[in-house]
Amino acid sequence: MKNPASVIAAVFALAFLIPISSSAETDIGSRLELFVDDHLIERLDGKAELRLHHPVAREMALVHDAPWEGSGTGYHSVFKDGDLYRMYYKAWHLDVQRDADGKGRVNTATHPLYTCYAESKDGIHWMKPNLGIVEFRGSKDNNIILASGDWQGVKIDAGHIALAKDENPNAAPDAKYKGFVLGSPKGLRAFKSADGIHWSPMQAEPVITAGAFDSQNLAFWDGARGEYRAYWRIFTGGVTTDKEWKPSGHRTIRTATSKDFLHWENQREVTYTDSPSEQLYTNVVKPYSRAPHVLIGFPTRYVERGWSESMRVLPEREHRQTRASANQRYGTALTEGLFMSSRDGVTFKRWNEAFLRPGPEREGTWNYGHQYIAWHLVETKSALAGEPDELSLYAGESYWTGTSSALRRYTIRRDGFVSAQAPMSGGELVTKPLRFTGKYLRLNFSTSAAGSVRVEIQDADGKALPGFSAGDCEETFGDSLERAVFWKGGGDVSALAGKTARLRFVLCDADVFAFRFGD
Repeated sequence: MKNPASVIAAVFALAFLIPISSSAETDIGSRLELFVDDHLIERLDGKAELRLHHPVAREMALVHDAPWEGSGTGYHSVFKDGDLYRMYYKAWHLDVQRDADGKGRVNTATHPLYTCYAESKDGIHWMKPNLGIVEFRGSKDNNIILASGDWQGVKIDAGHIALAKDENPNAAPDAKYKGFVLGSPKGLRAFKSADGIHWSPMQAEPVITAGAFDSQNLAFWDGARGEYRAYWRIFTGGVTTDKEWKPSGHRTIRTATSKDFLHWENQREVTYTDSPSEQLYTNVVKPYSRAPHVLIGFPTRYVERGWSESMRVLPEREHRQTRASANQRYGTALTEGLFMSSRDGVTFKRWNEAFLRPGPEREGTWNYGHQYIAWHLVETKSALAGEPDELSLYAGESYWTGTSSALRRYTIRRDGFVSAQAPMSGGELVTKPLRFTGKYLRLNFSTSAAGSVRVEIQDADGKALPGFSAGDCEETFGDSLERAVFWKGGGDVSALAGKTARLRFVLCDADVFAFRFGD
């Protein structure tokens, strides 16, 4: 009898020689496509894999040390508005005070929850303008734009907020900026602003009432689908109807759509393609600006570790023990940032490995509230002269450990969340059938000095098209955000535009983050 392993190997070898059957193609036109999921991938061969990348820590962007800010400041919203970068965030101080018997209690009496505003000319250096809107301890010399309590006839909680510019081209002039503000009776109120500074409710009644809402509740204009989409926090099994909510199960995310920001429908729990049930706080979902048909999010993973020797040696043990005296999870829970993406807003590919780990142990890290990523990414200049712009994201530090908290900036290359990657020994990626428009194929890629990328354009059945085989392709090497691919006959692929084709990427010590066809 033949060796079973050799028989299996022969079967696989034979299968590899059979042409790939054609199926419905995806028309990508000239849009940018990222390898953040397997939407366009037919197969990975050799040692090719999809690899999650991680941002690089930079300088502290803001320290929340003003008297009206404090240790619980967070839920940042960041976006670029013309030549200005804007930021909104909750300002809050909380600590734990121990009674004579050593039992702790959470103290939040320092001041109520506020919404504050900061701005920047470059996304790197931030300032808190004196706005003169809300009085704090007898003075309006501060950057507060909303205060908890009665606000223009609506009772609000100004801490669980997400404010941004409305990208809907038909947005009314007095509602160029929109967002959710938690209010009482419990529910999300729709707020609007003409200038991003002065805010008012769009109506007195809540627009969404079923949920936990004790997180960053957000909504945005989804231009690719022509509707508003909202995301907020619930508990699994907790929502029974659109108007009733009972907490139970895991912390997770719910979504809905709207045409006018006021009437929300199609409420559904967010699902994942291959991830286990985990406790998720924030979601930070928004269309990716360079490929708006793809939604990307940076949810916060919450993990209750309990006491152990590893927990006891983490930074700021005294703070940790004090918080745990009120509730153990306050001292032994940890948080970190994840990465996920979706093509329909409901089903997400969520990477189970951390996107933003707590990192090296130092003061202000490895605690409950650490690495909450701000909503959302912005492009900023690189610190290295001559390098292309990069993406900046921001995440919290020093949460609940003293009298203030902070926000650190991180950077990652544009489109650089996930790559199709292979080592020097090589690997290949073959796409599903697609159609495109444009003259050149351009890659966002990186190789070693010895590495390379070659691309073969195939027909729907997986046969190399004349002149566009991998053997005809020049080796592409370097590190570029948009490099054209060339074959022996040149780089012009316009004769293939509109026809069904597949791409075969041959990788050698290389990463390909994204590709697009264009002129």
